[in-house]
Amino acid sequence: MTNPFKDVLNSKVILLTGTNTTANHPIIANYIHEAVTKRGAKLIVVDPRRIKLVDIATLWLRPRVGTNVAWINGLMHVIISENLQAQAYIDERTTGFEELKKCLAKYTPKYVADITCIPEKDLTAAARLYATSGAGSIFYAMGITQHTSGTNNVKSLAALSMLCGNIGISGGGVNPLRGQNNVQGACDMGGLPNVFSGYQAVTSEEIRNKFAKAWNVPSLPDKVGM
Repeated sequence: MTNPFKDVLNSKVILLTGTNTTANHPIIANYIHEAVTKRGAKLIVVDPRRIKLVDIATLWLRPRVGTNVAWINGLMHVIISENLQAQAYIDERTTGFEELKKCLAKYTPKYVADITCIPEKDLTAAARLYATSGAGSIFYAMGITQHTSGTNNVKSLAALSMLCGNIGISGGGVNPLRGQNNVQGACDMGGLPNVFSGYQAVTSEEIRNKFAKAWNVPSLPDKVGM
C-alpha cells in the first residue's frame, strides 16, 4: 500500500481492477462507495465480471482474461499521445520515460482492442478520465497478481500511476488488496517469520533492541523462523 485505505476519500478518480471488492474487502469498498457517491470521485472498473461497484462506476471496461498488460499499456499510450502525462513529475522523480514511450508505441487503441476486446472509445475515455481528473488511486487484488504475467501487471500499474504523478500524493497511489480478509492486518502486526510489527527485520540488531526494550525483555532471537 502506498496510501492508507481511508485516503481514497481524497481521490478524484479511482481505478479498480482484478478485485471483487464489495465481497472480499467490504471496508475499502465502503470507502470507495463514499468517495464516489458523496465526494464526487469518478470510478473506473476494469474487470471481466460485473462486480457490485460497477453500479456506481463512470466506466466499466471488460478485458479478455490474461490481457492486463495490454490494456494498461494502452491507457499509457493514449495519455502520452495526447500529452496528458505529468511531465514535470516525470522529469523530477522518475527514470526511463523515453524507453517507456518506445515500448508503448505499438499499443494504439486499435491494437489493444484486438488483444483485449475493449472498445477503442472506452479505452480512450478511461485514459483521459484517469489522467485529467486529479488525484488518482489504483486498487487491485488477486485478479491482477495471480497470472503468469502478474509481476508485469503490477509494474505496469505502477508505471501508469507515476505517468500521471499519482505516487506520493494524497488521494493517489497504487494499493494492493490482499487475498484474504485479514492477511493484511496479520502481516502488518508481524505475523511473518522474518519481520516484527511494521515489517521491521528480525535480522537487524537495531530493530531487535528496539522491540526488546518496548516489550521489556532482555533480548530477541536473530534467526528468521517461527
